[in-house]
Amino acid sequence: MFTGIVEELGEIVAIEHLGDASRFQVRGPVVTEGAKHGDSIAVNGVCLTVVDITEDAEGTRFSADVMAETLNRSSLSALDIGSRVNLERPMALGGRLGGHIVQGHVDGTGTIVDRKLSEHWEIVKISLPAELSRYVVEKGSITVDGISLTVVDAGPDHFTVSLIPTTLALTTLGVKQAGDPVNLEVDVLAKYVERLLGRDNGTQEKEITA
Repeated sequence: MFTGIVEELGEIVAIEHLGDASRFQVRGPVVTEGAKHGDSIAVNGVCLTVVDITEDAEGTRFSADVMAETLNRSSLSALDIGSRVNLERPMALGGRLGGHIVQGHVDGTGTIVDRKLSEHWEIVKISLPAELSRYVVEKGSITVDGISLTVVDAGPDHFTVSLIPTTLALTTLGVKQAGDPVNLEVDVLAKYVERLLGRDNGTQEKEITA
């Protein structure tokens, strides 16, 4: 489990295409400290498994295999060598939940529609797949490229977020522009509530007609 609090900006240093999968090499000295084979690291909000860790003159990097399903459902397929990525290690047991509960399971992708600069922050409008709009509410939480953010405005096909200077400086949202894709993960609690309410309704209907 992650919290959506980005630990560092990493960099894609190599991509090996393997037919129905790809192997990414990502430089990230902070998230690789103490990491080992089999550990999880979120890359732009996608939970990936560490294959190996290597060091060179420019720092520590880790490799991760990305299957076709992940490439098709996320914006990782748009990454290239030199792309900057948001990196986060799983939350340690007993650690503080600084953002919200993030699984690292991308629900879909959106696109940055517009950016409006204010004096001390920036308002970013992001498109939203119609099937995800019911999980996004004003003042609720959403994960954008692995960043835990609070929704300012929620529409049928978009939402807006306010980015403070720290978020702009320390994450990829500081440099992404209109037209760039982003990974979206809605609040998992909303999905569980929807499923449970659906089951309760179905149970009640059966009891009434019995």
